[in-house]
This record gives sequence, structure tokens and C-alpha cells, in this order.
Amino acid sequence: MSRHDDIRKRALEDLQRFEVLMIDGHFDYGNGYHGRVYLNPHRLMQYPSTIWRLAQDLIDLLPPSLVEQTELVAGPLTGGALLAHTIAGLLDSRRKLSDPPKLFAPFAPDAVRDQALRNLYRRQMAGKRVLLADDVRNTGQTFARCAALVREAGGTVVGTVEIYDRQEAVVDLGVPNIALAEYKAPDNYPADQCPLCKAGKPVTAF
Repeated sequence: MSRHDDIRKRALEDLQRFEVLMIDGHFDYGNGYHGRVYLNPHRLMQYPSTIWRLAQDLIDLLPPSLVEQTELVAGPLTGGALLAHTIAGLLDSRRKLSDPPKLFAPFAPDAVRDQALRNLYRRQMAGKRVLLADDVRNTGQTFARCAALVREAGGTVVGTVEIYDRQEAVVDLGVPNIALAEYKAPDNYPADQCPLCKAGKPVTAF
């Protein structure tokens, strides 16, 4: 087993042990769908040492060229921004003192475009090479919307990273994507057609 495979195997085990990645439950996603798998980002925020360790593992998986290129790390609130901030801090601790500091930018929820970027972060993103980070990648649409905002601000997306990839992405940004853990989740179901509900399995509480 390669070192990268070992990191990913350990990460998947840790995500389940600490109930960040919850498998084989009955979850109401709050968007009209139910399913058996849930990534609980609140667990990441509860223990700062956990997200620091996961962020370090993610960095260890990045190609050296991508680490070298990255000038700014950005992610959507809340889990993605927390991960992006941690990655930016860890990358900054590795840089040469003669190099400029690594920057961070959060995307905020927006009722019209789903994601928005405050003017302060738009200005600092101009001309920068940007690494996008999120806690989970589902269809990849969130990354696509964030990438559009990066381009509008004058930045360039050089890669995307996430803690957990559901392997259901339908959007290809044409840049490297690195996941710490990959798990093909079973199908999600419309709430009114959920077989778990019909079988009488209670919604998982946490």
C-alpha cells in the first residue's frame, strides 16, 4: 500500500470513528431528500485538532506543484471556509520567509447566486492562483459556482480539495481534484418515496 493510500484509508476510518462521516443511517437532508450517508461538518468544528489533522493529511496528498502554485485558499461557509482557513494557515507556516503570505477568502451564502464574495476578498483575489476547498463534494456544483466568482474577481482556480468525495460529480472544472476520503454513497430518495421511512426506520438523531 502506498503512503497516499494509507493516508486515505486511515482518514476514512477516522471520519467514521469520530462520526464525521456517518454511514448506514437514515438521514433527512433538509432539502426534500433522505439517504443513508451523511457528512456531519459540526463534528469537524467541535474538535479543532481534528480538522487540523485532516487538513494536514490533505496537504500531504497534494502534488508539490499545486502547493507551490497556491497563493490563496477559499471555501464556502461553513465547513469549506473552515477547512480553507486551516489549509491556508498550514501552507503559510511552510513558506519561505521571502515569499508572500498565503491568503484566505470565504464565500458567503447568497439567495440569488447561492454563493457570494465580499468586496474585500474580491480585491485580494485579483491576480491570485486559488485553491478551492470544501468539506464534501456532491455534484461539484458548489465548486463550479465558487470558481465562477474567482474568475469574476480576476483570480485563477488551480485545484479543488475536499475531505469527502461522494463520487457523484457532474461538473469538471478542468483542474486537479484531491479528496482525502472517497465513498460511493447509495442513492438518495425523495422524502415521500424513501424506502427507509416505509420500512419504519427512524431518522438518525445526532
